[in-house]
Amino acid sequence: MPQMIFVNLPVKDLAKSMDFFKALGFSFNPQFTDETAACMVISDTIFAMLLTHEKFASFSPKPVADTNQAIEVLIALSRDNREAVDAIVKAALAAGGSTFSEPQDHGFMYAHAFRDLDGHVWEVMWMDPAAVQ
Repeated sequence: MPQMIFVNLPVKDLAKSMDFFKALGFSFNPQFTDETAACMVISDTIFAMLLTHEKFASFSPKPVADTNQAIEVLIALSRDNREAVDAIVKAALAAGGSTFSEPQDHGFMYAHAFRDLDGHVWEVMWMDPAAVQ
């Protein structure tokens, strides 16, 4: 079995969060989705568990972070090219998200970031494969 990652994120309104991420092109695994949690499929081995605040709180003795006051995580996603980076950020803004930072063009790498409806930061980036070598 391949190694997988499940990033758990607290959300205020599960249905609205699901609609937001569907607008960005993500799907959800119904097998792990109910009224308290939704399993967003990012790839074959990467998932984001969107959890209601109550469900999230059941996993941690600490309070849910106020994303208006602090950053609890920076989630970085790669894309195949610069256009795909811009496209997902544009879709996020159209679906009600906000810009976190201006695009950063380093020549061999391009990045842009948005905040989702709950203030979680998603950094979307492309890197020239030749630069990795």
